[in-house]
Amino acid sequence: MTIAELNAHDRTEFVRVLGWIFEDSPWVAERAWDRRPFGSLDELHAAMTSVVETATDAERLALLRAHPDLGTRLRISSASTVEQQGAGLDHLDPSEWARLQHLNAEYRTRFGFPFLFAVKHSTKDDVFAALEERSRSPRDHELAEALGQVYRIARFRLEDLGLAA
Repeated sequence: MTIAELNAHDRTEFVRVLGWIFEDSPWVAERAWDRRPFGSLDELHAAMTSVVETATDAERLALLRAHPDLGTRLRISSASTVEQQGAGLDHLDPSEWARLQHLNAEYRTRFGFPFLFAVKHSTKDDVFAALEERSRSPRDHELAEALGQVYRIARFRLEDLGLAA
């Protein structure tokens, strides 16, 4: 699909194609549709992140909370499954899995949302290091970092669509 073809979609089809880019938050694609036409993938990504930036605090928090814990064995979206497998989070030994679950729980308790990390091109060691380091951050700093990670995840997902200019 090309950017021009995407621009030509009605709102319903646009959301069908892109509604999954921001985890369980199709409202991002729905609002970005109003900002068409997009001249490039960069413009599309910028529009979608701008939608999140101008959303209410409650909407941004709900977006963060829509993401699964890293390493979860619960049912998660196919995009999250592939991303986590790429970082080796599906091959943790029992002690690593227990450690990740413990760190995830502490993080979620402290910040009120799951630890978010764009795992593409990362390893399980990168994930553990970031989780331990970021767990000590002030909440406002971590909220901004978590949103930044969501934007990176969205960018990776858009790139994986292979939209041509």
